[in-house]
Amino acid sequence: MGMTISQKIIKNHLLSGEMIPGEEISIRIDQTLTQDSTGTMAYLQFEAIGVDRVKTKLSVAYIDHNMLQSGFENADDHKYIQTVTAKHGIRFSRPGNGVCHQVHVERFGVPGQTLLGSDSHTPTCGGIGMLAIGAGGLDVAVAMGGGPYYITMPKMVRVTLRNRLGNWATAKDIILEVLRRMTVKGGVGKIIEYSGDGVSTLSVPERATITNMGAELGATTSVFPSDDVTRDFLKAQKREDVWTELKADDDAVYDEEIVIDLAELRPLIAKPHMPDQVVPIAEVAGLKVDQCCIGSCTNSSLYDMLKVAAILKGHTVAPDVSLVIAPGSKQVLNMLAENGALADMIAAGARIIECGCGPCIGMGQSPKTNAVSLRTNNRNFYGRSGTKSASIYLVSPEVAAVAAITGVVTDPADFGEPPVVEMPDSFLVSDNMVIIPSEKSSDIEVVRGPNIKPFPMNHALGDTVEGKVLIKLEDNITTDHIMPSNSKLLPYRSNVPYLADYCLTPCDEEFPARAKANNGGFIIGGENYGQGSSREHAALAPLQLGIKGVISLSFARIHMANLINNGILPLVFAQKEDYDRLGMLDELVVENAADQVRAAVNGKNVTVTDKTQGFSFETVLNISERQCGMLLAGGLLNYTRENA
Repeated sequence: MGMTISQKIIKNHLLSGEMIPGEEISIRIDQTLTQDSTGTMAYLQFEAIGVDRVKTKLSVAYIDHNMLQSGFENADDHKYIQTVTAKHGIRFSRPGNGVCHQVHVERFGVPGQTLLGSDSHTPTCGGIGMLAIGAGGLDVAVAMGGGPYYITMPKMVRVTLRNRLGNWATAKDIILEVLRRMTVKGGVGKIIEYSGDGVSTLSVPERATITNMGAELGATTSVFPSDDVTRDFLKAQKREDVWTELKADDDAVYDEEIVIDLAELRPLIAKPHMPDQVVPIAEVAGLKVDQCCIGSCTNSSLYDMLKVAAILKGHTVAPDVSLVIAPGSKQVLNMLAENGALADMIAAGARIIECGCGPCIGMGQSPKTNAVSLRTNNRNFYGRSGTKSASIYLVSPEVAAVAAITGVVTDPADFGEPPVVEMPDSFLVSDNMVIIPSEKSSDIEVVRGPNIKPFPMNHALGDTVEGKVLIKLEDNITTDHIMPSNSKLLPYRSNVPYLADYCLTPCDEEFPARAKANNGGFIIGGENYGQGSSREHAALAPLQLGIKGVISLSFARIHMANLINNGILPLVFAQKEDYDRLGMLDELVVENAADQVRAAVNGKNVTVTDKTQGFSFETVLNISERQCGMLLAGGLLNYTRENA
């Protein structure tokens, strides 16, 4: 039986376990990336592990999230990351060099290698044939220290692309169509692989758009073949030497298959407040637009920007629209400036902001009250833009550019002929904004600002785990709900005690105070709890507040791993009626907790008793022997120290 692309890469990096879906495996990690939003915590944890120098083939720290320097906090964090990476052998991508995923595809990604990143959109590099996975910062810290990365062996899903895009349809529409079919939880426990004759018609930037936004499916990662298109892209980046061909065997077996005829695709739009709320653009046409934001790690490549510039040329942005454009990297911005496309954008009235995440994470450019904002982001979660009353729609750069001119959501087919751009044979290559660490780093002093506080540590699991129900939540609660990430809070990513006072406040402003008053307790969640970002602050802030367990109907992959990494019990209701039955401030207790956790490895349920209502209910704790050890020890750091 043949193998898929992902199975081939996993086999070449397998350290333990069997490649059977549902079984825990560990793999060797070749590369890691961090960004400044999650990076400070990842490097504090790396320091706590006690390894002198990074053990991977390549590790890069990017500054791209916390770019607004309205106080000392962000600048201090940047200096900490610059000095700690210099000391431990990690490359440092300076502020202004670009968004981590865009730069990594351009300059560092290698087909066939593994990449672990402390950002959920790390799968972007699957566009060049990497096995690129998003994870919590602690998992990345362990990988940088030479440790294996553990995952549950995923199922394989093949998305077969037929024919060629036309009629203003784009790569963004491909992934929106996949989201429409699979939903935001349809990819959990799966890897998405793309195949078919349509693949060869897509450039690397288009492929990267698709793999980037595959994170919204909840998938482990998404992967394209490494083919002649990949080689041409790497050659243009003057990195052809790292190319290798990589494709699935003809007789590879997949667990599911989706077929998309690219010729039939039309422009799509995701309505608020979830990326899978996808409809044809015609259903929303005519809606007045207040803001258009073009950029983010999904759509900020030179290819995207050239199309936008071609649409804007000779036009003026509508009077009531604010158009914001953020090129994805210094390379992209340089080339736009050289070929005149940047001038076309500026002449049309676009506001050009620096190469970073910016509007996507609410780091500036928040829309006005009750605004309609069209964005090329990957997420439109409630409140993520920084304006709770705003309605965020996800679209392609082409749709956003046309709407910026017309002032309303417009089917671009009504605008005229689509722009045709050619990718250059050679990119403007300069890595002068990447600092290479010295081989001699013993004399480097790590600089820590006053806002950098120790992260919370859990303790060994006791015989009894008890506490009150502190909050009861609905389905699809995101990490943006659990730990908000706007421009006012992002500067405090290295100060968990401060952040904890905002934990789950989008759902209930009284939650932090209630958690403190009751010395912690339990969070009750619905389906797909913890979807979205890889931010482990969504586990660290609850830990700071004394949360002992989260009981939900199901979990998103990365968040469940982050809970286990921090010693918080992630329990799944065996029966939905028990979720319905629980009430606020019910007192819950898990008796003989350590023994029950050990038994869970063998498939035994964990019994929880509701002392307030006088009944017990069953929960599932789906963990491996290793994860059992982590929960018993009180988290991954304690477990690592105990087993050093």
